[in-house]
Amino acid sequence: MSFKSALFGLSAAMTLTFAPVGLGARAADSETAIFAGGCFWCVESDFDHVKGVTRTTSGYIGGKGDNPTYEDHSVAGFREAVEIEFDPSVVSYEALLKTFFRTVDPTDSGGQFCDRGHSYTTAVYAVDDAQLAEAKEAKAEAGEALGKTIATEIAPAPKFWPAEGYHQNYYERNPVRYKYYRYACGRDKRIENLWGKDAHFGVGS
Repeated sequence: MSFKSALFGLSAAMTLTFAPVGLGARAADSETAIFAGGCFWCVESDFDHVKGVTRTTSGYIGGKGDNPTYEDHSVAGFREAVEIEFDPSVVSYEALLKTFFRTVDPTDSGGQFCDRGHSYTTAVYAVDDAQLAEAKEAKAEAGEALGKTIATEIAPAPKFWPAEGYHQNYYERNPVRYKYYRYACGRDKRIENLWGKDAHFGVGS
């Protein structure tokens, strides 16, 4: 069991009462990116603070079967991921990729920070061929910047399954528990040690 799962279990009785968040319709001028970066609460929080991002949705991707849940997604081979809608006139996919790689540890093939296992490993899921090419270039650039092998998978996007409503905007609904989890997991410290001045590129306050 990951540290996140253990922490979530302690507060599940309180958070399960939230109704699912309505996902709504996409804006006509928006584009989509899908990133797996460990805990989807953290990826969602980071990208909600990127200029040009209009909506984020936590969910599951890449496993076997339909309708994964928080309780069974890891067994079925799904990763935690975030579907990101953005305005390409404000922020490019290339810039989002740079932010993604600098808000995770892409050298870790076994999980992210204190959360271990496949469901917490990193990946970029491209929604078309253009994104796939850009993602491969971004991965190579990250490897050159760090001088290390990048473990992040680059793959065409299969179906994305939104997570339960109580996971959406978790960092806003449960700020104390979220901040404790992120700090105790060592996410920001590791990113800063790895990326230095480029850590959290593009993420505003």
